[in-house]
Amino acid sequence: MEKKGCFIGGKWLATDQNFLIHSPWSGEAVGEVSLAGPQEWEAAIAAAQKAARVLKTWSSQQRRQLLEALAAGVKARRDEFVQTIVAEGGKPITYARAEMARGVSTLTLAAEEAERIGGEVLPLDLIQAAAGRWGITRRFPVGPVLGIAPFNFPFNLVAHKVGPALAAGNPIMVKPAPATPLTALKLAEVYEQAGGPPGGLQVLPSRTELAERAVADDRLKVLSFTGSAAVGWHLKAQAGRKKVILELGGNAATIIHADADLQRAARRCAIGAFAHAGQVCIAVQRVLVHRQVYDEFLQIFQDTIAKEIAAGDPAREETVVGPFINQEASERVRAWVTEALERGAHLLTGGLGEGNLMPPTVLTDVSRDMKVWREEIFGPVATLTCFEDFAEALEMANDSVYGLQAGVFTNTLSHAWQAFETLEVGGVILNDAPVFRVDHMPYGGVKASGLGREGVRYAVEELTEIRLLALKV
Repeated sequence: MEKKGCFIGGKWLATDQNFLIHSPWSGEAVGEVSLAGPQEWEAAIAAAQKAARVLKTWSSQQRRQLLEALAAGVKARRDEFVQTIVAEGGKPITYARAEMARGVSTLTLAAEEAERIGGEVLPLDLIQAAAGRWGITRRFPVGPVLGIAPFNFPFNLVAHKVGPALAAGNPIMVKPAPATPLTALKLAEVYEQAGGPPGGLQVLPSRTELAERAVADDRLKVLSFTGSAAVGWHLKAQAGRKKVILELGGNAATIIHADADLQRAARRCAIGAFAHAGQVCIAVQRVLVHRQVYDEFLQIFQDTIAKEIAAGDPAREETVVGPFINQEASERVRAWVTEALERGAHLLTGGLGEGNLMPPTVLTDVSRDMKVWREEIFGPVATLTCFEDFAEALEMANDSVYGLQAGVFTNTLSHAWQAFETLEVGGVILNDAPVFRVDHMPYGGVKASGLGREGVRYAVEELTEIRLLALKV
């Protein structure tokens, strides 16, 4: 069993508060971490301030080289990271490997972006009084960043905070999810081995109330939070004058038009709905199918789930649906499904399961006031609803307080463009499920789903400030 301290100011610190990490699958203890208390948080903020003064003097080459060393160090220990993600997060091993491949890519992209932070030269002589004047703009690091990460992608979503922060010349303090701190602490080990400056990256497993106190601290200049909408918007209200980047929840819709490739749509929706037990903020939740092909799609979807979507031990290669992260999550999802069934929804396949495991579950005859339609399920549950025409499908997709991503399966260009212009989301994914994401694209939501954008270059922009130099020649 691994035992880890906090990583603060370039040193490993043990505290008198320890926390056991348990496997969501077996329940056995897989690690133990020290929890940062008020003293450790204060030390970390002081170290971050000191590191900010160092990092802002670093050249583009120095920042690139540090991130290249991080990427190389992580790649060399990739199998170790994979096993840790499976053990503490219950992520099926196939998807844990995919996460680590993406994580190395995220850090590599950050290294490249460190060399591309430029500016522009612009004429200021648009009026007579400004004759002979030119402006030069340059992006400067904003200062210490507080990154709060979720459990479902314990490496890559941490990398999406660490990589852009360091690329921009900012130190970052990471508060990992309580269920999955071991992965982030392994990244801190790689940072230490790479020779990063003390305080440039710090990892503090901690009680929620101490992290919330840090959110309000004006010495930290940015809050980057990924997690639930309720918590994210609450933290934004506590953040004072600092910049805030929120990557929050969703209940993604996927539209299957009559001209879609139904085989592809069914397979992508099945993977998109049930991979990692649906514990993905852009997981397929509401599948909207044209009435003309509804019955055919329904049968293909059922067959695909039966053949390809295995639930069980996350260490098995064939597993798609692993365990819920904890009992509280499983009980909440079961309660929502039970409520829907009691109010008239039909169980097409699946069921309530037991313990931390639930089979892939599909509901039909769902009304729009049910939680399984209106809220973020964050579990292996999808709903199927038919529509009469494409405009109705768009209206149904928009019937949500969330707006992260949406999928649209159609071969009609005018429908694709109409969806792009009409859907109230951060990204429209054409002929694929909304779960599609690559790490250099702009990623984020509208409405209750967030504020600002990740995707390495876009995050770098969020983590820098434009400064103007006005010249008279």
